[in-house]
Amino acid sequence: MNLITAPWLSYRFRDGSERQLPISAIVDPEVVDFTLPRADFHGAAYQFAIGLLQTVMAPKDKYDWHERYQSPPSKDALAASLAQVAHAFELDGDGPRFMQDLDPLDGTSPGPVSGLLIEAPGGNTLKLNTDHFIKRGMAEVLSPEMAALALFTLQINAPAGGQGHRTGLRGGGPLTTLVLPHEDDASLWQKLWLNIQSRESWEYDDPDYQSVALFPWLGPTCISKAKGSDIYADEVHPLAMFWAMPRRIRLLFEDQEGICQLNLKSSPRLCRQYRTSNYGNNYVGSWEHPLTHYRFNPKKPDEDYLSTKGQPGGIQYKQWHSLSFVDREEGSLPAKVVQDFVREKSAFFDFDWGEAPRLWAFGFDMDNMKARGWYNSEFPLIRLEPELRDVLLSEIKAMQSLAQEVLWHCRTQIKAAWFDKPADAKGDTSHIDLQFWQRTQGDFFHMVKALLNTTDGRLTPETASRWLRALSFQARELFDELALSNLYPDRDMYKKIRARRQLCGWLAGSKRIKQFSNDYRLDTLTREQAL
Repeated sequence: MNLITAPWLSYRFRDGSERQLPISAIVDPEVVDFTLPRADFHGAAYQFAIGLLQTVMAPKDKYDWHERYQSPPSKDALAASLAQVAHAFELDGDGPRFMQDLDPLDGTSPGPVSGLLIEAPGGNTLKLNTDHFIKRGMAEVLSPEMAALALFTLQINAPAGGQGHRTGLRGGGPLTTLVLPHEDDASLWQKLWLNIQSRESWEYDDPDYQSVALFPWLGPTCISKAKGSDIYADEVHPLAMFWAMPRRIRLLFEDQEGICQLNLKSSPRLCRQYRTSNYGNNYVGSWEHPLTHYRFNPKKPDEDYLSTKGQPGGIQYKQWHSLSFVDREEGSLPAKVVQDFVREKSAFFDFDWGEAPRLWAFGFDMDNMKARGWYNSEFPLIRLEPELRDVLLSEIKAMQSLAQEVLWHCRTQIKAAWFDKPADAKGDTSHIDLQFWQRTQGDFFHMVKALLNTTDGRLTPETASRWLRALSFQARELFDELALSNLYPDRDMYKKIRARRQLCGWLAGSKRIKQFSNDYRLDTLTREQAL
């Protein structure tokens, strides 16, 4: 199966129908999205298509980009461009295979294909019979289409996998951030093309489509067991970041008809097993993958950049400014596609607050080799006026800082109501954080909208007061639901009431709240304005 010419991806059309078509279908104006059985596959399909478009038909400048955004090429024109790399996208056969080791790895024992899924239980988990929450056998039979997506998803997200099994170029479980149109039913072409950079914005030499410096599976893997075998960014083509291959894998196919356990469709060919070996391509040093946010130490600019990973508690508005805006004092670099949109592409669009494009952030939350969860969030993506940018960012970060402090006290008092010795309490309490961020998100962006409408970039007393009231209300509500929701007599009720009084006392009269009130002149508000 060739991933350029075969009808292997499933698409959703504007009328709600679904069809399986070649990758060239992305230019059909009636196609609005991919439709796939897993969230990580959905994100991977976007990255696959974006990587292809950037590789074979990057626009020459922002005007060329805008023209193609409004008028996509024909299917035939796109197919002709994609044909240049078709030789590198064969999934099976005797020659180079897409994202697979050139060596057939005959010396290694095959394992179940379900092992390609990042959350699948590992060998030791199966041996000890501890696969309680994520069961074995969930994907023992895959169609070639699903096997290709599983393979690509693993290679771009590869977590630590034991001795010599390399992590992905962006580290294990990186956060991916993309730009999307405001309209959910915008064409898939527009959703993808918003994340394509022009050759003027991203300068690089013309790629050689026959080179291992672009597609590493076209040649032997750089075995990374010996010293000096690491791969640095200046040793490959910049576009190779889309096609990095850290894992040594060979899919094993059989000509037998059956039902794929992921898409539940009949397939004349199946994949039940794959071979893998360690010490694959080892990507080290600083990389700036165009779809990922990076952090750096502003005091030590020579240190390697670190990609942002998913964390317990999800992707919340506390991260919104970091994912959206460059902040070198903080050591924050949004994804190149986000920077490119804010800096250049946004000038082509005239939209009000409620029509702003979306920032889509998604990725795994990994604990070494263990997937703790998958997170997926969307936020408005706006452009800050250059003359007020620093002031606006400072205000936004101040409001987020206040929210984090309110959450800390809320969480602390909930634990004080739950446990006799809160400091010794173990366990995951990230669900408290998650609920707080979700409940206050609407008020946060309402505050941001009001902030953008000011002439000096500073919050008015009325807006600051509304933000403080929203945080205080949600903190009390969350405490009551999690600590005081039972209706039966409780011998620990005194402890719970004491914890609530501590929380309410901090919200009403702590030094931090008094300082906030002084900074934003809340004492100047009349009773009607405060309410």
